[in-house]
Amino acid sequence: MEEVIRIGDRVQVRLDAKVARSEGWFEGTVIRIDPYSGYRSFYWVEFDEETRAILGLSQISVFNPKNIKKA
Repeated sequence: MEEVIRIGDRVQVRLDAKVARSEGWFEGTVIRIDPYSGYRSFYWVEFDEETRAILGLSQISVFNPKNIKKA
């Protein structure tokens, strides 16, 4: 059964070196969800201060459900 992710949820986002300075799972909070189809959405995640310093990113949108999970 797939997890339902909602605005305000704490999540972990998987990033690779192509997207950020570092790769791995990083924590943040879902701030917006933009529906794409009946099965997928773009999840906008705002990173914590510590993660921002590591990645050099404050927000990111995640489309692939394999790259986001509840924290």
